[in-house]
Amino acid sequence: MRRGGQEKKQKMGEKSNLPLFETKSANNRFIFRLYTLSIFISICFIFYFRIHHLPESKTAEKLAWLGAFFSELWFAFYWFLTIIVRWNPSYRHTFKDRLSQRYEGVFPGIDIFVCTADPVIEPPIMVINTVLSIMAYNYPPEKMSIYLSDDGGSDLTFYALLESSQFSKKWLPFCRKFNVEPRSPEAYFRSAVEPLNDRLWSTELSSIKNLYEDMKKRIETVAELGRIPDDIRKQHKGFLEWDTVLSPRDHQTILQIVIDGRDPMAVDSEEQPLPTLVYLAREKRPRYKHHFKAGAMNALIRVSSRISNAPIILNVDCDMYANNMDSVRDVLCFFMDEENGDEIGFVQFPQNFDNLTTNDLYSSSFNVLSKVELHGMDNDGGPPYIGTGCFHRRETLCGRKYRQGSKSESLRWDHHQRIQDSASVLEETCKPLASCGYEENTEWGKEMGLKYGCPVEDVLTGFAIHCRGWRSVYFNPERKGFLGVAPMTLLQSLVQHKRWTEGDLQIFLSQYCPLLYGHGKIPLKLQLSYCVYLLWAANCLASLFYVTIPSLCLLRGISLFPKVSSQWSYPFIYTIMATSAYSAGEFVWCGGTLRGWWNDQRMWLYKRTASYFFAFFDNILRLLGTSKSAFVITAKVADNDVSKRYERELMEFGAPSPMFTILTTLACLNALSFIGVLLKLAVHGQTPDQLAMQIILCGLLVCVNQPLYEGIFLRKDKGKMPTSVAYKSAVYALVACSLAYV
Repeated sequence: MRRGGQEKKQKMGEKSNLPLFETKSANNRFIFRLYTLSIFISICFIFYFRIHHLPESKTAEKLAWLGAFFSELWFAFYWFLTIIVRWNPSYRHTFKDRLSQRYEGVFPGIDIFVCTADPVIEPPIMVINTVLSIMAYNYPPEKMSIYLSDDGGSDLTFYALLESSQFSKKWLPFCRKFNVEPRSPEAYFRSAVEPLNDRLWSTELSSIKNLYEDMKKRIETVAELGRIPDDIRKQHKGFLEWDTVLSPRDHQTILQIVIDGRDPMAVDSEEQPLPTLVYLAREKRPRYKHHFKAGAMNALIRVSSRISNAPIILNVDCDMYANNMDSVRDVLCFFMDEENGDEIGFVQFPQNFDNLTTNDLYSSSFNVLSKVELHGMDNDGGPPYIGTGCFHRRETLCGRKYRQGSKSESLRWDHHQRIQDSASVLEETCKPLASCGYEENTEWGKEMGLKYGCPVEDVLTGFAIHCRGWRSVYFNPERKGFLGVAPMTLLQSLVQHKRWTEGDLQIFLSQYCPLLYGHGKIPLKLQLSYCVYLLWAANCLASLFYVTIPSLCLLRGISLFPKVSSQWSYPFIYTIMATSAYSAGEFVWCGGTLRGWWNDQRMWLYKRTASYFFAFFDNILRLLGTSKSAFVITAKVADNDVSKRYERELMEFGAPSPMFTILTTLACLNALSFIGVLLKLAVHGQTPDQLAMQIILCGLLVCVNQPLYEGIFLRKDKGKMPTSVAYKSAVYALVACSLAYV
């Protein structure tokens, strides 16, 4: 009996020592590395050809040749960076059953930050769907605190939150009872199929759906009215705060604890506790910088430290609803792992979207990035912080450094024991923490909280956390953790990428350049991996050269590539065909389609020649002191006509924009050059051998630009290219071609 008891204890001890997650390296990398070696050899031959065949006569031809050489040097360097990221990816798997066996009764608290900034661009009904999906996590509700940061300071958003707090009393029990997913009501009802043989479920589904539709109608009615009716204002003391609000950019701190999770009366319809729910509109005054989302996050960190002080913080954008009810438990498998958990500073989920078209018209899926590149970074120190869907240790956001071998006990805090004050007292004592002047002469925005002064404060903050010794984890489960709304127009997509790449390049050109600031603090591979994204904007120069100069040279008969019949053409042909084939195969392996890959190539071109160009140019102006960074919110909703065209995969142009002027000018230039060289060859009876590769390149650019030509010449709907842009671009292209031909 004793031996049996000892064996049982030994087995229990072995189970308690089992890891809570495992990391696996990718298999079958031989093909990838063989492909890499072959491309490297081809690139060497290309450079040898460029150096030993430099023209000696005409200045224009020599300059064009050198331009091609330096562009190819850049492409080769950037390709090398992407290979480093892809070289050795790793994949994570969690063991939630082991987590439950060890820690079910002592799970740490979690503070969840949802950020919104504009009730028009980010409608309140969308915001509360995100809030409700998070409130319904499969996690002890008494250990969750949800904070809604409303930088728009809108009483409409506050009203929607009040409505959702009442609806949650029915929604949360429904989710638990039927184990539904996703737990965003809008997303769930959009895809839910009424059961045929379960009368109880059918009845409750119909009932909860009616409750949701009634709530949605009330919120949208008030939103259309543009103000809160007097009868509703009288129902909650919180609306009195807006009596002294001058404008969204000039108001006092508004803090309301909508649901106090400590209150025994804060229960749902089944007498189960509700999570704490807090509304915050931090103070804003015209004379103070408010630092956009970074400022909002820092105010939330301070306020939450007084109310709940949970050791784990999740931040999520208001348009990214929780799609996996077990995400918190997955994350705890990393943070609470006894062997490796203490070194993990944050766990990053990928950005995924639920409104993508079949062929991903605007290449918004980030499939290759999320399924290949970020897995590669995970093996070298971890992925960057990308601003949403990220779980942090509170201490990392507060500036704490990691010391090798140190153990953190913060996840064992019982945060409820730290709160003694009533909700009304907490509201008043926490308001100064979100005031404009609180951060003056402090380390907030520097060494504490999210860093200021950059449009991509998330990437900069994550990089600083890495440099303080922490590593991060990339977790991409089969069921996506979060789903959001992708841009539905071309301009929205281009503007979004312009902001990202402008901020990324700003980091590279600052004191936080990974190759300098990260030296000796993070692995070299992680430094170079960061550069893949920080140098996005720098791709514009080489891309613009390759899109314009080879086409214009066709009109003058200047050849920038070897004859097709020459053996020197083989490295060029192989590099283009092999990289295209590998890229297409990788894209399809990541879940895309071949047409989606073609759309991805088009957007790759448009982003590099428009978004990246403006981002690069703005950074130059900033360095010269003539431009300042600005935060731009992209619209999360579109009217019915735009949505219908998006579903039909018709590119949306519609409004004039300098970005459209560049794209249309380049498209016209390539079309004119392609037609011009074909006519020239036909008239003179020449063979195209010498210019064949340039003609093929120009022809491919024409094919890629098909939606632009349709938008200019064929389409009659409101999404067509504006006439003013078409005329202006045609003139620019004609002038460029005329100068090249002379």
